[in-house]
Amino acid sequence: MAENYDVIIIGSGPGGYIAAIRAAQLGLKTAVVEREHLAGICSNWGCIPTKALLRSAEVLHLAEHAKNYGLKLEGSISPDLKAIVERSRGIAQRMNGGVGFLMKKNKVDVIWGEAKLTKPGQIVVSKSSKKPMEPQAPLPKNTLGEGTYSAKHIIIATGARPRALPGIEPDGKLIWTYFEAMVPPEMPKSLLVMGSGAIGIEFASFYRTMGVDVTVVEVMPAVMPVEDAEISAFAKKQFDKQGMKIHLEAKVTKVEKGANSITAHVEMKDGKVEKITADRMISAVGVQGNIENIGLEALGIKTDRGCIVIDGYGKTNVPGIYAIGDVAGPHAGAQGRARGCHLRREDRRPAQCPSDGQAQDPGLHLLQPAGCFCRPDRSQGQGRRQGHPRRPLPLRRQRQGDRARRGPGHGQDHLRQEDRPAARRASCRR
Repeated sequence: MAENYDVIIIGSGPGGYIAAIRAAQLGLKTAVVEREHLAGICSNWGCIPTKALLRSAEVLHLAEHAKNYGLKLEGSISPDLKAIVERSRGIAQRMNGGVGFLMKKNKVDVIWGEAKLTKPGQIVVSKSSKKPMEPQAPLPKNTLGEGTYSAKHIIIATGARPRALPGIEPDGKLIWTYFEAMVPPEMPKSLLVMGSGAIGIEFASFYRTMGVDVTVVEVMPAVMPVEDAEISAFAKKQFDKQGMKIHLEAKVTKVEKGANSITAHVEMKDGKVEKITADRMISAVGVQGNIENIGLEALGIKTDRGCIVIDGYGKTNVPGIYAIGDVAGPHAGAQGRARGCHLRREDRRPAQCPSDGQAQDPGLHLLQPAGCFCRPDRSQGQGRRQGHPRRPLPLRRQRQGDRARRGPGHGQDHLRQEDRPAARRASCRR
């Protein structure tokens, strides 16, 4: 007999666990299904542990330039890679345990295994077939297991995984994804990073600060191509000063593997092919949603280019089934907090947020603050409303004092708003 819930969330990342907590706070009987890491990729193998690595790199950089701050540092300082990685993994494990505590505190059931939609309002959970990335945090206590579960509302929050290019698939040894880049057994002397988005640049920045010879290959005409031109140009100058080699409008066409190195064939802007040899290579060409083997086809849930199609309220084309986070596309990432409020009691209107009773704009999730953690660091408020022109509002004047206080090489803030009087504004603060 199926166990009944008001809400079941498939996936326990930032979208899933926040939606689960909010649903439980509203008095709904709630469960979350997880197959690998409670708290998802972000807390275990993404945003949080990466920032821990970057913090270690920042402290190293400050120590190396102590005299710029009027300090004398006796002796030498060098990175201890094992300790740096252990600190990062320890922080990830604390985040994992913290989410487990929040599930217990809010009386959210945790079901361990792989979920598959069998019909609207029902899932079947089986033993996970995916081998988790090591080290894996301990499983939370008192989890439920395999079986059939039903719910009035089902939220798909299965996240995403690294995208692989045909013929340049990561092997975990010579060609890394962010998983392997986060726990290197030893520091490479040289590194080739394919892709200059947030993932690629953050790892490029970390390894360059650690003393690695870093080369970045980007197919677009600008580094960090999704950012405003001013930010991209500013970052490029700083990366050049740090000694990074950046090739724009270039693409890796082939990779030859040696015993302990790779040689990439890189087609440059002028059409010429150059060979670049490095100890290791990171493939950072984006992510793709985890939409396979969860029963979307059987229910006729629409997908587009590897992501679940949703409306402004996170609804799919099948009543009672929602999608949030990276599985619903880049503009839905980490928006579980906003969309979770649309899981309401039956007496509430669909467009109302039960937290304040006010009708919520279905396009609100398109207003996203964004950040890339590197040296220089960068934050930006992005008013991503389709159909409305935007203008950049650099905050240099307001931040001059802070930038002077922090020292040379730090970044800038940027604010972007819609070019209309009643526009909403998104702001970023550090």
